[in-house]
Amino acid sequence: MKNYAADTDADRELEGEDSDFKPLTSEEAQEWRARNPQMSVWRFVVVQAVVGVLVALVAWLVTGRAEVGWSAAYGALSVVLPAALFARAVVRKRPGGAAAAMVGIFGWELVKLVLCIAMLAAAPKLVPGLSWLALLAGLVIVMKTYWVALIVRANVRKTD
Repeated sequence: MKNYAADTDADRELEGEDSDFKPLTSEEAQEWRARNPQMSVWRFVVVQAVVGVLVALVAWLVTGRAEVGWSAAYGALSVVLPAALFARAVVRKRPGGAAAAMVGIFGWELVKLVLCIAMLAAAPKLVPGLSWLALLAGLVIVMKTYWVALIVRANVRKTD
C-alpha cells in the first residue's frame, strides 16, 4: 500500500512549497493593495501614444524628411490603435466568470494582432514615400513601451 502523506510531503519539497504559508488577513490584503495599486490599461495606451509621437518627431528631425517621420508615426499607430481597441474591450464588464474573461482576452488579442498586420499590409498605399526602416523603428519602440512602463511604475511603493 502506498503512503500518500509521504508523497505529498516529498512533492511539496520538490516543488519548493513553503509549509509556513499563511493567507493574508483582510487588513494585510488591504495594505498590500495600497502598496501595489492597479495600473490602468489606458495609461499604457497613452504612454505608447506619447512615445509614438516622440519617435516620429525624432525620425523627422534626424533625417530632415517628413516621409520618414510619417512612416515612424504610422508604425507607432499600428501598435497604439490595436492596443486602444484591446483596452476598450478588456475593461468592459461582461458576465460569465473567469473562463469567459480568458476567452475574451484571447479573442481580442487575436483581433489586435490581425488589425496590426492589416495596418502594416496597408502601409504602402496609405503612407506616401514610405520608409520601412522608420515604420519598423516606430513599431518596435512603441511595442517595447509595455516593458518600460512595467519596470518604471512610479506609483508602486516598495516594502521595507
